[in-house]
Amino acid sequence: MPISISRRRFYAIALSTMMPLASSTGRAETSLTADEARSITRGAWSYAYAPLQGYQTMYNQTQNKSFAGYVGGFNRFRHYARSSTPADTDIVTPNNDTPYSWAWLDLRAEPVVLSLPAVPAPRYYVNQWFDLYTHNFAYTGVRATGREAGNYLFAGPRWKGEIPTGINKVFVAETEFVGTLTRTQLFGPDDVAAMQAVQSAFKLTPLSEFAGTPAPAPAPAVNWPVWDSAKAEGIDFISYLNALLPFMPTVPAEQDMFARFARIGIGPGTPFDTGRLSPEIRAAMEAGIAEAATALKEGAIQQKDSRALFGTRQELGDGYITKRNYGAMLGIYGNTKEEAVYGSQQTDDNGKLLDGSRHWVLRFEPGQLPPVTEFWSITMYNLPQRFLVDNPINRYSIGSRTPGLTLGADGSLEIYIQVENPGPEKEANWLPAPEGPFFFVGRFYGPKRQALDGTWALPPLIEAK
Repeated sequence: MPISISRRRFYAIALSTMMPLASSTGRAETSLTADEARSITRGAWSYAYAPLQGYQTMYNQTQNKSFAGYVGGFNRFRHYARSSTPADTDIVTPNNDTPYSWAWLDLRAEPVVLSLPAVPAPRYYVNQWFDLYTHNFAYTGVRATGREAGNYLFAGPRWKGEIPTGINKVFVAETEFVGTLTRTQLFGPDDVAAMQAVQSAFKLTPLSEFAGTPAPAPAPAVNWPVWDSAKAEGIDFISYLNALLPFMPTVPAEQDMFARFARIGIGPGTPFDTGRLSPEIRAAMEAGIAEAATALKEGAIQQKDSRALFGTRQELGDGYITKRNYGAMLGIYGNTKEEAVYGSQQTDDNGKLLDGSRHWVLRFEPGQLPPVTEFWSITMYNLPQRFLVDNPINRYSIGSRTPGLTLGADGSLEIYIQVENPGPEKEANWLPAPEGPFFFVGRFYGPKRQALDGTWALPPLIEAK
């Protein structure tokens, strides 16, 4: 159903209701003390970290035509017919288990309908849906909606239309732009064509086209800021955040926080000019950023599993900002625990980063293989980049689907993690590491109760003697 006011007018009204939260000049208040500026900036930078890491991916995939992972814009899929390799740098810690399909939806003008095919067992697939906060707000796929064909409507937070017939479920997002990282199981080189047939049946259709009604007026063009990591993680994070906020309506629980943020020039669509800051206030704000960045890195390195780091705002619960930041730093767009549980280790017993020049063993005791209904893997990444690692046998992960993986006579499993080939007797169980620091992630798809409640956990690495 068409709404009674124009889409452009609707956005003007919505934006005007949020604008009082911010300085109209984008300047920090002259009444700010240095201590206040440092404290407010520390909190604001922490708030913005995960959304801006997500913006990096959205910008590159939808706007940056020179980016290797460019999707082609909004409301369309880009499918990959292979698992990730070291050449894939769309996101940190990509998996090597399932080929990806990416899409970003612009929900401002109207909702979009996702149509899914029937997918017979045993093929696994999941459409994970996240908003601009990086919250996982919706799931479709084998676990969440089953193997039958269906149509699913995705709407933005301001949509008030009617749901047409033929829609299985409606998902309403907190933000006007959302994305999917879709994973489809590939059984091997001979399965590529069959897997591609499944991928090509994932369809995105504007609601008006799906329902056979007149299309609404297009949403206004957006002048997206060019992504620059140094600027986005420095004081210019405010410019990026302000550019995103018009598409992220302030939730009631965050109104007081945003009133505080407004004192340093944060607000929807508000211009921000660092040149207008006094030297004292700028130095204080930069100190707040440094404090927030240090706290994030120190906290993230201590995380060993993902169960609390990914989900909806409600599922993340208390401390949701810190949790989503850990998730964004360690492996942005990780799955909610019901879909997959992740485990990792980043340091040795002395708190030093793991190093591939040492010889490590990941040992699963008899009867303690990962408890899953689907499959599991251990994937290697370099540091600090957190990308897949080039190696002479082109093995980026190892797990339940690795051909030739050898169990001990007692049913135990030992995986050898090091830069050097451990020799012909152990090569089948070798996960090559970089010569320097590394980081690995265990992924457990379809986790059983023991993995969900923590009675089973990824064992620690031990150094081989």
